[in-house]
Amino acid sequence: MSKRFPGRKLSLVRVLALGVAAGVVVVGAGYGWSGFEDSRAAAAGSSGFAGYVDVTATPTYAFEQPVSDEAANVVLSFIVADPDEECTPTWGASQSLGEAEINLDLDRRIARLVGDGGEVSVSFGGLANDELATVCTDAGKLTRAYAAVVDRYNLTSIDLDVEGDNLSDTAAGKRRAEAMAALQKKRHAAGEDLTVWLTLPVAQTGLTEDGLTAVQQMLDADVDLAGVNVMTMDFGGKRPTSMLDASIAAAEATHSQLQDLYQRNDLAVGSQTLWRQIGVTPMIGQNDVPGEIFTLDDAAGLNTFARAKGLGRVSLWSLNRDSTCAPNYPDVTRVSDGCSGVKQGDALFVDVLGQGITGQLDADVVPEEPTAKAEVVDDPATSPYPIWDEEVAYVKGDRIVWHGNVYAAKWWTNGDLPDDPSAAASDVAWDLIGPVLPGDKPVPTLTVPAGTYPEWSTDTVYQQDDLILFSGRVLIAKWWNQSDSPQAALEGATASPWRLLKNDEVQDILSELAAAEPTAAPRE
Repeated sequence: MSKRFPGRKLSLVRVLALGVAAGVVVVGAGYGWSGFEDSRAAAAGSSGFAGYVDVTATPTYAFEQPVSDEAANVVLSFIVADPDEECTPTWGASQSLGEAEINLDLDRRIARLVGDGGEVSVSFGGLANDELATVCTDAGKLTRAYAAVVDRYNLTSIDLDVEGDNLSDTAAGKRRAEAMAALQKKRHAAGEDLTVWLTLPVAQTGLTEDGLTAVQQMLDADVDLAGVNVMTMDFGGKRPTSMLDASIAAAEATHSQLQDLYQRNDLAVGSQTLWRQIGVTPMIGQNDVPGEIFTLDDAAGLNTFARAKGLGRVSLWSLNRDSTCAPNYPDVTRVSDGCSGVKQGDALFVDVLGQGITGQLDADVVPEEPTAKAEVVDDPATSPYPIWDEEVAYVKGDRIVWHGNVYAAKWWTNGDLPDDPSAAASDVAWDLIGPVLPGDKPVPTLTVPAGTYPEWSTDTVYQQDDLILFSGRVLIAKWWNQSDSPQAALEGATASPWRLLKNDEVQDILSELAAAEPTAAPRE
């Protein structure tokens, strides 16, 4: 069993097993659970809190640096189908898994959070793009697509966020359920576990018919379903008296619906135990529906309700948005990806909503006890970036490896220790990205051949877009200049008339040079 992502869960199958162990007789109509037996089975589970993170939203949210204990568990969102390759998983239809590793440092950041004791789950679907099952119609390829994500990030818990057109596609729902069952079966055979949560839209009156169908499809496929998480947001129609009242009404209606559904499927459990299979996820602050605003008081009330009922899961959309909007964002009724739209002061929704909910999403994985780590020896043969050297000057964005971790320079620096324990955060010249990962290999250093561009000269007059070499680096002139040393640009000065080219720009130059090389004449 993988122990990389510790967590907690209570699935239907395990609930019934607990009932049998306790001497509970579960009959077809769902009766036979005494209050004591129900309480005992419910106590065997736990409530978990994990905030959603929009992985591809800008600015990038640093989930690997939790703002509090409540923010240490995350649900990274959203894995969807590649627009051009239907059975290929991507992040937000914009980055492949490999591109996210390079462009977002995603693998390294996940490893950092998990190494610090946090839990990472991944969500498939969302509203904006095609969930894999809606466009990938080959059963084998679909299962492998889900497995590619689970295996890459060593997941023990995933979330299926099915809404919009993805939810009304019943054929896709059947494929999705069968793929989940196949994936769970394969992992169980290998002695590994996979918690599956189904996240669905909800009204104050409960799940929609499409939502109930999605749950039924999971049961028909024998998916070991951990629970149903309802999105208590964007209710529409008649405006709720409060978002707290609407959220509670939606959760209670869902509880009643699932109780009936599970009874019809001979999977009935006690009322308390059923709450362990229900989650709630509000959209903090301004919702997409005008006038619907989920406040900090609503968060405190929903936290009280969740703890009293023993909900199996509480989440929020999203950690990216958990802050007061800046003054330059004047229309807070317009939903932002980067702020809540309400005045929060020093308070955070994640702290209020997650208070006292200490569990995680997967109960079957036991966290490893911390052990003393052996001294790390940085090896140039396996380190993805050069080993830090106190004699070398680095510029903003340069990456190095030091004591088994990858760091990025925040500005021009020379001799500043990357892991200096005595430096104040504002004075540290390096950002910790995450650990060196198994299988890492050195990233090729991008340099252009000497003579490709002229070396900078104090006597030369430069025009906009002129390219020069300086200290082995390629820079471009932003405007007319003479005698302005490019050193300031290397040190991060934005007022410099020079700009240091990024790696992808250097790669383009190298590609153009390679294409321009004359091919050898064929031998006669």
